[in-house]
Amino acid sequence: MSRFDAAFGKGHPALVTFITAGDGDTPAILDAVMAGGADVIELGMPFTDPMADGPAIQAANLRSLCKGTTTADVFQIARDFRARYPETPVVLMGYANPMTIRGADWFAAQCKDAGVDGVICVDIPAEEDPELGPALRDAGVDFIRLATPTTDAKRLPAVLDGAGGFLYYVSVAGITGSQQAAQSSVQEAVNRLKAATKLPVAVGFGIRTPEQAAAIAKVADGVVVGSALIDIVAEYGNDAPRHVEILTKKLADAIHGAKEIAA
Repeated sequence: MSRFDAAFGKGHPALVTFITAGDGDTPAILDAVMAGGADVIELGMPFTDPMADGPAIQAANLRSLCKGTTTADVFQIARDFRARYPETPVVLMGYANPMTIRGADWFAAQCKDAGVDGVICVDIPAEEDPELGPALRDAGVDFIRLATPTTDAKRLPAVLDGAGGFLYYVSVAGITGSQQAAQSSVQEAVNRLKAATKLPVAVGFGIRTPEQAAAIAKVADGVVVGSALIDIVAEYGNDAPRHVEILTKKLADAIHGAKEIAA
Protein backbone atom coordinates (compact mmCIF):
# COMPACT_ATOMS: atom_id res chain seq x y z
CA MET A 1 0.00 0.00 0.00
CA SER A 2 1.36 3.42 -0.96
CA ARG A 3 1.34 6.39 1.38
CA PHE A 4 -1.40 7.90 -0.80
CA ASP A 5 -3.51 4.76 -0.43
CA ALA A 6 -3.15 5.03 3.34
CA ALA A 7 -3.84 8.77 3.48
CA PHE A 8 -7.01 8.52 1.40
CA GLY A 9 -8.08 5.25 2.99
CA LYS A 10 -8.63 6.40 6.56
CA GLY A 11 -12.40 6.31 6.29
CA HIS A 12 -12.78 10.07 5.96
CA PRO A 13 -11.80 12.73 3.41
CA ALA A 14 -8.16 13.82 3.49
CA LEU A 15 -6.85 17.30 4.27
CA VAL A 16 -4.09 18.31 1.85
CA THR A 17 -2.15 21.35 3.07
CA PHE A 18 0.00 23.50 0.79
CA ILE A 19 3.07 25.30 2.11
CA THR A 20 5.69 27.15 0.04
CA ALA A 21 9.14 25.74 0.74
CA GLY A 22 11.47 28.33 2.22
CA ASP A 23 8.71 30.76 3.20
CA GLY A 24 9.05 31.37 6.92
CA ASP A 25 10.31 28.60 9.20
CA THR A 26 9.18 25.83 6.88
CA PRO A 27 10.10 22.85 9.09
CA ALA A 28 8.21 24.39 12.03
CA ILE A 29 5.23 25.18 9.79
CA LEU A 30 5.18 21.62 8.48
CA ASP A 31 5.27 20.34 12.05
CA ALA A 32 2.34 22.65 12.80
CA VAL A 33 0.14 21.34 9.99
CA MET A 34 0.94 17.80 11.04
CA ALA A 35 0.04 18.58 14.64
CA GLY A 36 -3.20 20.10 13.36
CA GLY A 37 -4.18 16.93 11.51
CA ALA A 38 -3.03 17.26 7.89
CA ASP A 39 -3.13 14.00 5.90
CA VAL A 40 -1.06 14.98 2.84
CA ILE A 41 1.66 17.63 2.49
CA GLU A 42 1.94 19.67 -0.69
CA LEU A 43 5.25 21.51 -0.77
CA GLY A 44 5.52 24.37 -3.23
CA MET A 45 8.77 24.83 -5.13
CA PRO A 46 9.40 28.61 -5.28
CA PHE A 47 9.49 29.98 -8.82
CA THR A 48 9.75 33.43 -10.33
CA ASP A 49 6.65 33.14 -12.53
CA PRO A 50 4.01 31.04 -10.72
CA MET A 51 1.30 31.61 -13.30
CA ALA A 52 -1.39 29.46 -11.64
CA ASP A 53 -1.03 31.15 -8.26
CA GLY A 54 -2.78 34.15 -6.81
CA PRO A 55 -1.26 37.08 -4.89
CA ALA A 56 -0.75 35.21 -1.61
CA ILE A 57 1.29 32.37 -3.06
CA GLN A 58 3.05 34.68 -5.53
CA ALA A 59 4.25 36.71 -2.55
CA ALA A 60 5.31 33.54 -0.73
CA ASN A 61 7.38 32.51 -3.76
CA LEU A 62 9.12 35.88 -3.77
CA ARG A 63 9.78 35.80 -0.02
CA SER A 64 11.33 32.36 -0.37
CA LEU A 65 13.44 33.27 -3.40
CA CYS A 66 14.66 36.46 -1.73
CA LYS A 67 15.96 34.28 1.12
CA GLY A 68 17.95 32.33 -1.47
CA THR A 69 15.93 29.10 -1.43
CA THR A 70 17.23 26.65 -4.03
CA THR A 71 15.92 23.41 -5.48
CA ALA A 72 18.47 21.60 -3.30
CA ASP A 73 16.96 23.32 -0.26
CA VAL A 74 13.48 22.13 -1.24
CA PHE A 75 14.66 18.55 -1.47
CA GLN A 76 16.40 18.85 1.90
CA ILE A 77 13.18 20.13 3.47
CA ALA A 78 11.34 17.14 1.98
CA ARG A 79 14.08 14.74 3.12
CA ASP A 80 14.01 16.08 6.68
CA PHE A 81 10.21 15.91 6.76
CA ARG A 82 10.31 12.30 5.59
CA ALA A 83 12.66 11.43 8.44
CA ARG A 84 10.24 12.96 10.97
CA TYR A 85 7.02 11.68 9.38
CA PRO A 86 7.68 8.40 7.57
CA GLU A 87 4.03 7.67 6.76
CA THR A 88 2.72 11.01 5.43
CA PRO A 89 2.66 11.58 1.65
CA VAL A 90 4.72 14.50 0.33
CA VAL A 91 3.89 16.16 -2.98
CA LEU A 92 6.13 18.67 -4.72
CA MET A 93 4.09 21.26 -6.60
CA GLY A 94 5.72 23.60 -9.06
CA TYR A 95 6.60 24.51 -12.62
CA ALA A 96 8.50 22.85 -15.42
CA ASN A 97 11.68 24.93 -15.41
CA PRO A 98 13.05 23.90 -11.99
CA MET A 99 11.92 20.32 -12.57
CA THR A 100 13.46 19.78 -16.00
CA ILE A 101 16.41 22.16 -16.28
CA ARG A 102 18.84 19.46 -15.08
CA GLY A 103 16.94 16.71 -16.85
CA ALA A 104 13.88 14.72 -15.92
CA ASP A 105 15.94 11.73 -14.76
CA TRP A 106 17.91 13.92 -12.33
CA PHE A 107 14.74 15.44 -10.89
CA ALA A 108 13.05 12.07 -10.53
CA ALA A 109 16.09 10.59 -8.79
CA GLN A 110 16.17 13.51 -6.36
CA CYS A 111 12.47 13.00 -5.61
CA LYS A 112 13.05 9.32 -4.90
CA ASP A 113 16.04 10.04 -2.68
CA ALA A 114 14.12 12.65 -0.67
CA GLY A 115 11.11 10.38 -0.13
CA VAL A 116 8.76 12.44 -2.30
CA ASP A 117 5.60 10.54 -3.20
CA GLY A 118 4.18 12.65 -5.99
CA VAL A 119 4.73 15.66 -8.24
CA ILE A 120 2.34 18.27 -9.60
CA CYS A 121 3.75 20.23 -12.53
CA VAL A 122 1.35 23.00 -13.41
CA ASP A 123 2.68 23.82 -16.86
CA ILE A 124 3.36 20.38 -18.31
CA PRO A 125 0.02 19.29 -19.80
CA ALA A 126 -0.89 15.64 -20.17
CA GLU A 127 -0.11 15.78 -23.87
CA GLU A 128 3.53 16.58 -22.99
CA ASP A 129 3.87 13.74 -20.47
CA PRO A 130 7.20 12.49 -21.94
CA GLU A 131 8.87 15.65 -20.64
CA LEU A 132 8.70 14.32 -17.07
CA GLY A 133 6.19 11.50 -16.59
CA PRO A 134 8.24 8.45 -17.63
CA ALA A 135 11.19 9.47 -15.44
CA LEU A 136 8.95 9.96 -12.42
CA ARG A 137 7.10 6.69 -12.87
CA ASP A 138 10.37 4.79 -13.38
CA ALA A 139 11.52 6.23 -10.03
CA GLY A 140 8.29 5.17 -8.32
CA VAL A 141 7.00 8.74 -8.01
CA ASP A 142 3.38 9.51 -8.92
CA PHE A 143 2.70 12.19 -11.52
CA ILE A 144 -0.41 13.89 -10.14
CA ARG A 145 -2.58 15.41 -12.82
CA LEU A 146 -4.85 18.43 -12.76
CA ALA A 147 -8.41 18.45 -14.05
CA THR A 148 -10.32 21.70 -14.40
CA PRO A 149 -13.86 22.88 -15.19
CA THR A 150 -12.83 22.95 -18.86
CA THR A 151 -11.52 19.35 -18.93
CA ASP A 152 -14.19 17.80 -21.11
CA ALA A 153 -14.97 14.15 -21.81
CA LYS A 154 -12.78 14.17 -24.91
CA ARG A 155 -9.64 15.30 -23.06
CA LEU A 156 -10.18 13.52 -19.73
CA PRO A 157 -8.70 10.17 -20.87
CA ALA A 158 -5.44 11.93 -21.75
CA VAL A 159 -5.36 13.60 -18.33
CA LEU A 160 -5.86 10.25 -16.60
CA ASP A 161 -3.36 8.33 -18.73
CA GLY A 162 -0.24 7.94 -16.60
CA ALA A 163 -1.74 9.79 -13.64
CA GLY A 164 -1.09 8.53 -10.13
CA GLY A 165 -1.52 9.29 -6.45
CA PHE A 166 -4.73 11.27 -6.71
CA LEU A 167 -6.49 13.51 -9.20
CA TYR A 168 -6.41 17.20 -8.30
CA TYR A 169 -9.59 18.98 -9.39
CA VAL A 170 -9.01 22.71 -9.82
CA SER A 171 -12.49 23.91 -8.97
CA VAL A 172 -12.30 27.37 -10.57
CA ALA A 173 -11.05 28.56 -13.94
CA GLY A 174 -8.63 30.96 -12.32
CA ILE A 175 -5.74 31.29 -9.90
CA THR A 176 -5.22 30.06 -6.35
CA GLY A 177 -6.98 31.97 -3.60
CA SER A 178 -9.73 33.13 -5.94
CA GLN A 179 -13.46 32.86 -5.37
CA GLN A 180 -14.74 29.42 -4.50
CA ALA A 181 -16.79 27.51 -7.06
CA ALA A 182 -20.45 26.77 -6.45
CA GLN A 183 -21.00 23.59 -4.46
CA SER A 184 -23.32 22.14 -7.09
CA SER A 185 -20.75 22.53 -9.85
CA VAL A 186 -18.04 20.90 -7.71
CA GLN A 187 -20.28 17.95 -6.89
CA GLU A 188 -21.20 17.46 -10.54
CA ALA A 189 -17.55 17.60 -11.59
CA VAL A 190 -16.34 15.24 -8.86
CA ASN A 191 -19.04 12.71 -9.73
CA ARG A 192 -18.01 12.85 -13.38
CA LEU A 193 -14.32 12.39 -12.53
CA LYS A 194 -14.92 9.54 -10.10
CA ALA A 195 -16.91 7.73 -12.75
CA ALA A 196 -13.81 7.82 -14.96
CA THR A 197 -11.04 6.89 -12.50
CA LYS A 198 -10.34 4.88 -9.36
CA LEU A 199 -7.92 7.56 -8.17
CA PRO A 200 -9.06 9.66 -5.20
CA VAL A 201 -10.29 13.10 -6.24
CA ALA A 202 -9.08 16.06 -4.19
CA VAL A 203 -10.53 19.53 -4.75
CA GLY A 204 -8.60 22.78 -4.38
CA PHE A 205 -8.47 26.50 -5.26
CA GLY A 206 -10.55 29.04 -3.36
CA ILE A 207 -11.09 26.95 -0.20
CA ARG A 208 -10.20 29.01 2.85
CA THR A 209 -12.51 28.31 5.79
CA PRO A 210 -13.52 25.19 7.74
CA GLU A 211 -17.10 25.69 6.54
CA GLN A 212 -16.05 25.77 2.89
CA ALA A 213 -13.76 22.78 3.43
CA ALA A 214 -16.53 20.74 5.08
CA ALA A 215 -18.89 21.41 2.19
CA ILE A 216 -16.33 20.20 -0.37
CA ALA A 217 -15.44 17.19 1.79
CA LYS A 218 -19.03 15.98 1.57
CA VAL A 219 -18.50 15.22 -2.13
CA ALA A 220 -14.72 14.79 -2.56
CA ASP A 221 -12.05 12.39 -1.31
CA GLY A 222 -9.78 15.24 -0.29
CA VAL A 223 -9.66 19.00 0.18
CA VAL A 224 -6.64 21.17 -0.64
CA VAL A 225 -6.03 24.35 1.36
CA GLY A 226 -3.11 26.64 0.60
CA SER A 227 -3.62 30.40 0.41
CA ALA A 228 -5.33 30.63 3.80
CA LEU A 229 -2.27 29.03 5.43
CA ILE A 230 0.16 31.13 3.39
CA ASP A 231 -1.64 34.28 4.55
CA ILE A 232 -0.96 33.27 8.15
CA VAL A 233 2.75 32.83 7.41
CA ALA A 234 2.83 36.31 5.89
CA GLU A 235 0.91 37.91 8.77
CA TYR A 236 2.50 36.30 11.81
CA GLY A 237 6.11 35.72 10.78
CA ASN A 238 8.03 33.83 13.49
CA ASP A 239 4.80 33.18 15.40
CA ALA A 240 3.11 31.66 12.34
CA PRO A 241 3.40 27.96 13.29
CA ARG A 242 1.11 28.35 16.31
CA HIS A 243 -1.58 30.05 14.23
CA VAL A 244 -1.11 27.59 11.35
CA GLU A 245 -1.73 24.71 13.72
CA ILE A 246 -4.94 26.30 15.01
CA LEU A 247 -6.40 26.78 11.53
CA THR A 248 -5.24 23.36 10.37
CA LYS A 249 -6.98 21.69 13.30
CA LYS A 250 -10.22 23.50 12.51
CA LEU A 251 -9.94 22.48 8.86
CA ALA A 252 -9.08 18.87 9.73
CA ASP A 253 -11.96 18.57 12.19
CA ALA A 254 -14.38 19.95 9.59
CA ILE A 255 -13.10 17.74 6.77
CA HIS A 256 -12.68 14.54 8.75
CA GLY A 257 -16.17 14.87 10.17
CA ALA A 258 -17.90 15.74 6.91
CA LYS A 259 -18.72 12.18 5.86
CA GLU A 260 -17.66 8.60 6.18
CA ILE A 261 -16.17 7.16 3.00
CA ALA A 262 -17.13 3.58 2.28
CA ALA A 263 -14.13 1.26 2.43
